[in-house]
Amino acid sequence: MRRLNKKKALNFVKELDTFPKVPESYVETTASGGTVSVLAFTAMALLAFFEFFVYQDTWMKYEYEVDKDFTSKLRINIDITVAMRCQFVGADVLDLAETMVASDGLQYEPVVFELSPQQRLWHRTLLLIQNRLREEHSLQDVLFKNVMKGAPTALPPREDDPTQPLNACRIHGYLYVNKVAGNFHITVGKAILHPRGHAHLAALVSHETYNFSHRIDHLSFGEDIPGILNPLDGTEKVSADHNQMFQYFITIVPTKLQTYKVSADTHQYSVTERERVINHAAGSHGVSGIFMKYDISSLMVKVTEQHMPLWQFLVRLCGIIGGIFSTTGMLHSLVGFCVDVICCRFKLGVYKPKSMSVFDGHVNSMTPLLTENAEH
Repeated sequence: MRRLNKKKALNFVKELDTFPKVPESYVETTASGGTVSVLAFTAMALLAFFEFFVYQDTWMKYEYEVDKDFTSKLRINIDITVAMRCQFVGADVLDLAETMVASDGLQYEPVVFELSPQQRLWHRTLLLIQNRLREEHSLQDVLFKNVMKGAPTALPPREDDPTQPLNACRIHGYLYVNKVAGNFHITVGKAILHPRGHAHLAALVSHETYNFSHRIDHLSFGEDIPGILNPLDGTEKVSADHNQMFQYFITIVPTKLQTYKVSADTHQYSVTERERVINHAAGSHGVSGIFMKYDISSLMVKVTEQHMPLWQFLVRLCGIIGGIFSTTGMLHSLVGFCVDVICCRFKLGVYKPKSMSVFDGHVNSMTPLLTENAEH
């Protein structure tokens, strides 16, 4: 009696439950459902793994504005080796304001022009990197993000003692110039002041000693940042004639660099080159030497390293998980539907025929009729 009451109570509770129930056939485990689940969880794990790497990565954002700083000085960092003795060459800057900048910050060091084996290997590697930078400009972002981390861009010292005579002059150091267009040049003779400009003492130097073959190990503007490559770093030119002029036309762009490793005010620049032999008889006039004519852009570039915020990473992660769940569910249903149609097993519901017909006065039924006599 107690069991009967308990059973009635359970049935009464089930009748009060108004929430719809999922049919048992919907929660049956099948091979196709298990395969789809494994594939879905594998895809979610892979995409979440790759998304984590995207979250860890950073990118460079470029902004442009007018450069309003016109009163400060511009620093020029120089490291150039010329295939002439130091007493025969001089370097200085003359800007558009006809102001001759003092070159006290430059040092003249007698060296051997030919590089040692280790230095030549370093120079070839630098040229390969420069060629890749010209082909793939996006690599510059990698250099910006890895400043202060990579190898120094300066020429490494010689690993051996040179036995050759010191036939070249390494001019290295820095100069502070006005932020106007100017001309940095290296030519024959030391520079001297002149009431109408400036001049070089070239009269005492024989033309047979002229040789402006040179190598630019480093040339940058603004704050010197280790790890940043400049367009002229590693440039090497060999003079085919004693009286030859090498010209570099440089456009400087002020740049504010803000990364997670360094914050600096530097300058990028682009350059075009030209070289020609000085021959007054043929109409090619000029002065033998190395001339770098620079101009400063009025626009300033702000380069900022940015990172994906945490909330955006979480939203993208939720989108990956939900999208894969819904997509795999729809694909599984679609594939099941197609299989049922192809295999002719598509059912609209349970069909049990129970029609009856009368033939010759006898009852004919498609379903067997059970009677008490038949049971006995």
